[in-house]
Amino acid sequence: MASVFPGISPDSYRPHALHSMERMWPETNCYIDLWIEVLSTLGLAPEAMLGFTLGQDFEGDQFTFFKVPLEDLDALYGIRVTELAIFDKVERHVATQITRGRLCLIEMDSFYMPDTQGTAYRQEHGKTTVAINRLDVAEKRVDYFHNGGFFSLEGEDFDGLFQLDLRDEDPQFLPYTEFAKFPDVPVDPQATRGVSRTLLSSHFARRPRENPIRAFASVFPEQVAAVAERPFGFFHKYAFNTLRQFGANSELLADHLVWHSQAEFGEAAEHARKLSEAAKSVQFQLARAVTRRKFEPLTTALDPAADAWDSMMASLTKRL
Repeated sequence: MASVFPGISPDSYRPHALHSMERMWPETNCYIDLWIEVLSTLGLAPEAMLGFTLGQDFEGDQFTFFKVPLEDLDALYGIRVTELAIFDKVERHVATQITRGRLCLIEMDSFYMPDTQGTAYRQEHGKTTVAINRLDVAEKRVDYFHNGGFFSLEGEDFDGLFQLDLRDEDPQFLPYTEFAKFPDVPVDPQATRGVSRTLLSSHFARRPRENPIRAFASVFPEQVAAVAERPFGFFHKYAFNTLRQFGANSELLADHLVWHSQAEFGEAAEHARKLSEAAKSVQFQLARAVTRRKFEPLTTALDPAADAWDSMMASLTKRL
């Protein structure tokens, strides 16, 4: 059975340190998490790509779902990612690309993914991005990167994931798919570090002009009051797309700054970690507010995070 990385197995795989359970946010979002693991498997430093986290903003109903720009992957690691057109069965396209040493990133239904046990698996349908390393259609087995790890599934889950239980006359959903082409010669780590520093300055120049935490705070109690009127499961979706997004983003930004230089960016990194900690704390306050339907305490709950964002940007302004 062909694979992009033949030397790895779900049974013995060890996630990168950025997914340590000791972290405030062991997982961030599916796209960034899988790239952390793919880059680590390639022997590359995923910390180098994280400068884009400086651009996260509040979008009115959610925080930016932070994703590494594809041009950054090319500049940093020589990895070219582009859309893969799906005009045949998904698994046929994936199998073709695997034999060419290319990794396919596909939006899949987490309903059929056992690694989401307790959240989505066999409970609700939702799209999430995976990167397929190994595929065996005959044996109905697939090994894939997802979130903070490397997993496998088979049997009925395989049928559901690739829509093999549909009849010929049933319309098939064709997912958005990307594929990654890896360079013939790995990029020199020192060159990657230099490009990463250039990108850090570029992303800093494109940072939000207004404090996104204060913008969020101005509508937070009102939004939470509306969330409280929805089924409780909606709370998790809201928290994921607001507090978890800026909390996890901030923790990764701190890692990126320290990776560059603790001496130069240590102060800014500390403020970024305070941002992350505040998001985690407010997430607990959010749960209590929804349960008790008391929203007044949320009016000032985000003040420490907003102040930390201002302090972080002030520190970075001195350095960048």
